[in-house]
Amino acid sequence: MATNPETRTDAGGELPLDNLEIARGTPGRPIMEIAADLGLRNDQVEPYGHGVAKVDLAAIGDPSPSRRGRYVVVSAITPTPLGEGKTTTAIGLSQALCRLGHKATVTLRQPSLGPTLGIKGGAAGGGYSQVIPMERINLHLTGDIHAVTAAHNLLAAMVDNHLYQGREPRLDAARISWRRVVDINDRALRQIVIGLGSRGDGIPRQTGFDITAASEVMAVLALADSLADLRQRLGRITIGRGTDGRPVTAEQIGAAGAMTVLLRDALRPNLLQTLEHTPAMMHTGPFGNIAHGNSSIVADHVALTYSDYVVTEAGFGADMGAERFFNIKCRASGLTPHAAVLVATVRGLKFHSGRHRVVAGRPLPESMLRESPDDVWAGGANLRRQVENIRIHGVTPVVAVNTFPTDYASEHAAILAIARESGVRACLCSHVQDGGEGALELAEAVAEAAAQPVDFRLLYADALAPREKIARIAQRIYGADGVACSPLAEEQLAQIIAEGHDTLPVCIAKTHLSLSADPKLQGAPTGWTLPVREVRAATGAGFLYALCGDIRTMPGLGTTPAAYGMDVDDQERLHGLF
Repeated sequence: MATNPETRTDAGGELPLDNLEIARGTPGRPIMEIAADLGLRNDQVEPYGHGVAKVDLAAIGDPSPSRRGRYVVVSAITPTPLGEGKTTTAIGLSQALCRLGHKATVTLRQPSLGPTLGIKGGAAGGGYSQVIPMERINLHLTGDIHAVTAAHNLLAAMVDNHLYQGREPRLDAARISWRRVVDINDRALRQIVIGLGSRGDGIPRQTGFDITAASEVMAVLALADSLADLRQRLGRITIGRGTDGRPVTAEQIGAAGAMTVLLRDALRPNLLQTLEHTPAMMHTGPFGNIAHGNSSIVADHVALTYSDYVVTEAGFGADMGAERFFNIKCRASGLTPHAAVLVATVRGLKFHSGRHRVVAGRPLPESMLRESPDDVWAGGANLRRQVENIRIHGVTPVVAVNTFPTDYASEHAAILAIARESGVRACLCSHVQDGGEGALELAEAVAEAAAQPVDFRLLYADALAPREKIARIAQRIYGADGVACSPLAEEQLAQIIAEGHDTLPVCIAKTHLSLSADPKLQGAPTGWTLPVREVRAATGAGFLYALCGDIRTMPGLGTTPAAYGMDVDDQERLHGLF
């Protein structure tokens, strides 16, 4: 099966047209019609230009389980740097469920400009499993991410003003932890010095920038279930320590109220549609390897009020996004998942054989395009581990094999056999090429799975000590022998316990390219120890996060970022967006 050099290869396969052309060639229905079909009243929906609307939180209905739709999470094997197509699968599945006569809604994170203008590209799906309008989605949408940037940086400005004015509680300039954010990849901003100049220009100190998606404010927005909850969470954010050594919060320096004002509209979910006019909600975008990597709780609550099925996506592999979906998001929302989907690809399992090297922004190596079911079998350990990572929470996944035209039937057969040996059902999917029709078998399997009783369980109890929570995730989800905490991490853990934050769930920040903390280790590595460099308390978001390995909160641009190929022609049409 030869590769056509005129087609693009991405997480959803190969197509003769690029994603932007496909999106432009499919006219959307008026967004108020989509809202009405879902069951929303006009007074619950506010149009934002063409094809997008904000949904009022008053649309959230009776939270009783009998009134909710079936809740389905889409996760994946540990991805290659190119991604394996969770977003396209979630969209294709929702379209397929609608084709089967169900009312389905897909809820997704909204894209960050950093990856869109960098290597990864946008996050509206691909091929014939996309959410539209694609250009709006990937370029600002309703401005929610910019609202997060503004609220975060307002807090940063008020922190430095509080320090400059010498107000109580007095801040220790050397122990201020709140940095600034911007929604662009810019490595030069990782470490900076501010306050240079005259006395009136502030107090000099070292700080830096993170990307907006890594902001705790973004995580707060995704986990808040009401405006009142948002206000309380923002007030609990810890910005540093005072000269007395005690933590200082956003509430104590008077910033939380104004931050809430800036985020009031951003808390309302965004309603859009897929290419097949299935309702879609894209809301919030916390980083998948730093924060919990899931879309908002309020979007899921709205969707579950009006839908038979709600399909949501969890960032990166099941060891990351799905684990956090279960143990952070579901813990906060009180929602119970009814089924899970685990996306696998031929190229992904070949990658986990350890025999091939995949680099973001570059074509797949020729060796990966040759027929080799043996390579698929060699990488099968990762699929087996990720199946167990979902099962351990009492949910049995359906494996979705995201197919590419460059795959071989023997390689698909290998994945189906690995899934069968693992005791789970697997379906071949062609939703990128065929839209919802290409995911009908998957939709039937998911509907069957969601109808079965679920014994959902969290991985750990609130009362478990923080170090033991980290160890449980490392050993039972990642396959590590144990954890090794640095002296700083041990000191921070003791402080977390002393300050009463030990009951919070844990978010482990590590590479997404391996089950381990080393991106070079493929498959399902054993005989290793998880290195915990730091443990911090995100007191507003309501979780602890352990930094493991070399984790960047501000990405850099690659040698040839996607921004190089973007432009606008004389007809004001965008080019180069994908």
